[in-house]
Amino acid sequence: MRTFTFSGRWALLSCLALWLASCTDPYMPDVITSPPNYLVVDGFINSQGTTTIRLSRTYAVAAKTAPPAETRATVYIEDEAGNRLLLTESNVQGTYASGAQVLNAARKYRLHINTLAGKEYVSDYVAVKTTPPIDSVPWRIDNNGLSIYVNAHDATNRTQYYRWEYVETWEIIPIYNPQVEYVNNSMRDIVVPYPTICWGNAQSTIIQIDKTTALSQDVVANFRVRQLPQTSDLLFSRYSILVKQHALTREEYAYWELLRKNTESIGSLFDPQPSQLTGNVHCLTSASDIALGFVGVHSVTENRIFIRRLDLPPTWAPPSPYQQCLPADSISLHPDVRPTPPPEEILRSYFSGPNYLPIEPYYGPSSSIVVKGYLAKSRDCIDCRTRGTSVKPSYWP
Repeated sequence: MRTFTFSGRWALLSCLALWLASCTDPYMPDVITSPPNYLVVDGFINSQGTTTIRLSRTYAVAAKTAPPAETRATVYIEDEAGNRLLLTESNVQGTYASGAQVLNAARKYRLHINTLAGKEYVSDYVAVKTTPPIDSVPWRIDNNGLSIYVNAHDATNRTQYYRWEYVETWEIIPIYNPQVEYVNNSMRDIVVPYPTICWGNAQSTIIQIDKTTALSQDVVANFRVRQLPQTSDLLFSRYSILVKQHALTREEYAYWELLRKNTESIGSLFDPQPSQLTGNVHCLTSASDIALGFVGVHSVTENRIFIRRLDLPPTWAPPSPYQQCLPADSISLHPDVRPTPPPEEILRSYFSGPNYLPIEPYYGPSSSIVVKGYLAKSRDCIDCRTRGTSVKPSYWP
């Protein structure tokens, strides 16, 4: 599943020479190929739940690996009185989480990090903001497809700065139901069937923020958080989106706004060029050691909706995600070639590896019981677990 982390955003920002791509000779300055080894802090302090912080290091744009994780660090939440709440590293390297907690809204909090290399980092103390509930997540059909919106308000006028992200889930229905399998150099009836349904999952990858400071009331109306074209295969069966809402401080909003501009407005020489972006995390060990990230302190509210294919206009026909898997391949056991390989050799040549699977046999004349060959396809066209999980989500109807 796809996830666009802060590290990935920084890698994009570091590509300051992208506008040179139209020149004859490509140019990759040292900052692109060998960027400084800055600490990246991705996450926020959840005032009413579990806090999850991801620590990594900046990396070269040309690198084809994941951002290097900052492991075995000591991470904790700290209030102004010196009280601490430890975060422990999970099975995912560089990811640190607390237990569920409710912070005192009258205090300010910060994140404290001690790396294995002996560097000490802290974020600024930030007051707690309580995120108002999401009023609704309506969706509408328009000329561009299906648009999903969010509505929210704060009667106390204390929020004013909002950020949204989402997690979407959809059903994956494979088009093949294999009846046979190739095991120990021979074909047999399948013992453990492949799943007949899986669930795909993806997180939002763009920055979505809004503010109500210019309005007489703290109301967000019909802010579009997701748009799906009519041809999206996510709508083939049943689709769900969980919208998460964050209340930001003015400083945190300014940080996200600058990050959005830097990641979305890089283009030609005439576009706004990336601005200096650091955040509110500082290194106490060395003032010249920059850290990237902004650690806010707030709660999160959520709202989930479901959209069935039956809810869509009858003229819509979202394609199957397996559209490119049709038709199945035909593997003949008696090919018209000389010399003719033995059937067992043909089967072994196709199915000895794990990525090409038989579906079912086909026969000669209708009265014949002699197997003439097999229909087959790649594992990605048969096993929906290559595209999602076969474990039904707890929230799925």
